[in-house]
Amino acid sequence: MAKIDHKLDPRGRKVKILATVGPASRSPEMLEKLFHAGADAFRVNMSHGDHATHAETIAAIRSLEKKVSRPITVLCDLQGPKLRVGTFRDGQAVIRHSAHFTLDRNPEPGDDKRVCLPHPELFGILEKGQRLLINDGKIRLKVIRAGEDEILCSAEVGGVISDRKGVNVPDAVVPVPALTEKDRRDLSFAVHHNVDWIALSFVQRPEDVAEARRLMGGHGALMAKIEKPSAVSRLDEIVELSDGIMVARGDLGVELNPEEVPPLQKRIVETSRRQGKPVVVATQMLESMIEAPTPTRAEVSDVANAVYDGADAVMLSAETAAGEWPEEAVTIMHRIASQVEQDPGYAARVHFTETKPDATTADALAEACASISGTLPIAGIIVFTGSGSTARRVARERPGVPMLVLTPSAATARRMGLLWGAHAVSTRDIGSFEEMIAKGKRMALRHGFGQAGSKLVTLAGVPFGTPGSTNLLHVVTLAGNELDRHDEG
Repeated sequence: MAKIDHKLDPRGRKVKILATVGPASRSPEMLEKLFHAGADAFRVNMSHGDHATHAETIAAIRSLEKKVSRPITVLCDLQGPKLRVGTFRDGQAVIRHSAHFTLDRNPEPGDDKRVCLPHPELFGILEKGQRLLINDGKIRLKVIRAGEDEILCSAEVGGVISDRKGVNVPDAVVPVPALTEKDRRDLSFAVHHNVDWIALSFVQRPEDVAEARRLMGGHGALMAKIEKPSAVSRLDEIVELSDGIMVARGDLGVELNPEEVPPLQKRIVETSRRQGKPVVVATQMLESMIEAPTPTRAEVSDVANAVYDGADAVMLSAETAAGEWPEEAVTIMHRIASQVEQDPGYAARVHFTETKPDATTADALAEACASISGTLPIAGIIVFTGSGSTARRVARERPGVPMLVLTPSAATARRMGLLWGAHAVSTRDIGSFEEMIAKGKRMALRHGFGQAGSKLVTLAGVPFGTPGSTNLLHVVTLAGNELDRHDEG
């Protein structure tokens, strides 16, 4: 069979790019540059800045959305609970290697022998031999004795410790809620501003996800960030309760040995893909581009591996939030992903993860779409959906052709910005089979999904407008005069 030149979407790729907004990128001018460079979605980091600043950022993204006539995804990333030491008499101290160091509940400033740990919930759970990692793991303490008022440790790795440095506890489930009071305020802000995704930090158990979903009240989609070893033991349950998953390699890399992170990343991506949930690979992907205009070869390989694994999206953090080369970082990530997807071996690699359909009509039809597109010269798949669930089912199969998602819901169209291969268009609802076919053809031609004579697979549900009713698959052939008909969208 002759190879078909499939025009995908304006990006020319299927994996999505999530760019973090910060001081280097929050101006309307830079947001537009990042969008045209390849950003499909923008992350608002609630750990930094205030609500007024975040509101301006979201408004600027929505204004850009209207300007470019494309749905743009906004994700608000909650800070989560941060464990920190107290203060020091001189602002800092030096912990000697192999020396004893005590964490206690005494609020007085610390020194090279002790410091306050203002988290009483930790004193009752730590046990001998467990680790405490301070300042992103630069200081490593091992518990010798843990009591109700103090924790005596030995410094496996010493160094300079200063005021309010972060503490990681990798060997225990910390009895703190994933949502702090600040997170609850930030979540309320995100819901009020109709953001598309809310990312929940430091998930340890499925109950954390359930609580956040209850507070969201049906607004937006929920992404669980996997950054605690304790979450890995209940990964399947957490993925099932979430709308999407983020592989947050920053804290994972602190709490685990470095060599443990790559296989765990693959496991999380594979688990998410099997359950049909969008998965984002995040943190330090092009870290050197915070200061340099080009990435290292290792960083390029890191991004490429995530694309080969079939991740739905790859994320830029400080590279676009505070770096000197935000536009270049997005451009290079776009180029890497596009190059990988053009690799003749890409399809085989991305299907290394087997995604068996559930015993439902919708899943069977989604699998059939992918099978047909691999057998016939199909230019694309047209999916009519209200909630987006049909599009997620098709994306789970990682078909070899692009997917045009037509939905009457602007919210659904925006959420598609983190779904592999989806080019979403917000359009009027349909009322009949004939209208579905006509609209599908017109929108396919308008958005570059084939030309006169091209075949496309259409997937929808009858009766139209009924959630969960996907039961119709139809192959159509485009005619040259389809665009002549009037269509208000």
